[in-house]
Amino acid sequence: IGGFYDAYSEGARKLFWDQLNEKLYSKGIDAWWMDASEPDILSNASMQYRKELMTPTALGPSVEYFNAYALVNAQGIYEGQRSTNPNNRVFLLTRSGFAGLQRYSTATWSGDIGTRWEDMKAQISAGLNFAMSGIPYWTMDIGGFCVEKRYENAKEGSEDMKEWRELNARWFQFGAFCPLFRSHGQYPYREIYNIAPEGHPAYNSMVHYTKLRYQMMPYIYSLAGMTYFNDYTIMRALVMDFGKDAATHNISDQYMFGPNLMVCPVYQYKAISRDVYFPAGTNWYNYDTGEYVTGGKSIKVSAPYERMPLFVQEGSILPMGNDIQTTKEAQTDLTIKVYTGKNGEFTLYEDEGVNYNYENGAYSTIKFSYDEASQQLTVDDIKGEYAGMAKDRILKVEWITKGKKNTISEVKYSGKKISVKRAE
Repeated sequence: IGGFYDAYSEGARKLFWDQLNEKLYSKGIDAWWMDASEPDILSNASMQYRKELMTPTALGPSVEYFNAYALVNAQGIYEGQRSTNPNNRVFLLTRSGFAGLQRYSTATWSGDIGTRWEDMKAQISAGLNFAMSGIPYWTMDIGGFCVEKRYENAKEGSEDMKEWRELNARWFQFGAFCPLFRSHGQYPYREIYNIAPEGHPAYNSMVHYTKLRYQMMPYIYSLAGMTYFNDYTIMRALVMDFGKDAATHNISDQYMFGPNLMVCPVYQYKAISRDVYFPAGTNWYNYDTGEYVTGGKSIKVSAPYERMPLFVQEGSILPMGNDIQTTKEAQTDLTIKVYTGKNGEFTLYEDEGVNYNYENGAYSTIKFSYDEASQQLTVDDIKGEYAGMAKDRILKVEWITKGKKNTISEVKYSGKKISVKRAE
């Protein structure tokens, strides 16, 4: 019981931060994994008994304020770190949360979930419900945390080992399109090379989606900018963007990742296809094959072991970078994928990536607009600036058009408005 403090007390929060600062932050630790922030006063005890153990708090009775513990705990760390070093971005990962958690630079994960296919499926709707509740940064333990004994004891070549590898491959595919992409759990070890040997389909798939995640960082970071500046959320139930289509109202196993990508995880063992609903009012391209699908219908789509069905909305503009190893590497030269068929636009957001200068306007945006009638992409003047921003860059515009081979136009961009005609 003595391991938890009264986070509702301003003085206690300050003391807690002072201890973190003295023992950890001052020694170079600058990100926080806050486990047990329910608080987990006594594991597996009833909620009522936990509340009785916790009462009273500085704010009032725990029967009223218990659920907000993770919020005020995060507040203490966020305010403490920013008061100590105002320029160093705070990052917290916390096992529990409460409304408003995002204001303290905090993400929540879904706790010690199991390693069954139904657990993976449940995480899809869990993430969507978090997003719709107003908390944009949610994550999960890819592969599940609490492992079934049959997986712990699986031998090479056994059916259990085959299933363990496929489960992780499919879960990894889904995880690559969550706000935070992270794998974590009890034994067996979760490094890609410990899950499957090089060349195995599971290994190949996990490497592919890791690289794709980094290539998509210009798009994903722009979504983060939209989240901060425009109250956006990255992971989006279909009803959020296609609410006029009643068929989207109860779909819980596919979703939008930003405005452009529709993600359709596979959550059944040995499945190599799944049913996908394509919202009406727009048409879609298969990201991997380029196949064009008209909206307003449900069809069975191919889902080979190494690939998850991923679709791009017609009219999308998708900025892509290189296969980098860390986000510290600059994404200067970009590939701009333009999915033709209707007008579209997307705004690229960039800043220094490590500090809070963006709060004072130190960031840049570049608006991309596609006009279907003229078959032309316009890249507007860059707006804003920040230290170290790219002055000159090469843009490879990749044109994806129904029934035609992809073509590429390469242009130089120096911050001034340019227009690019679709290459034939």
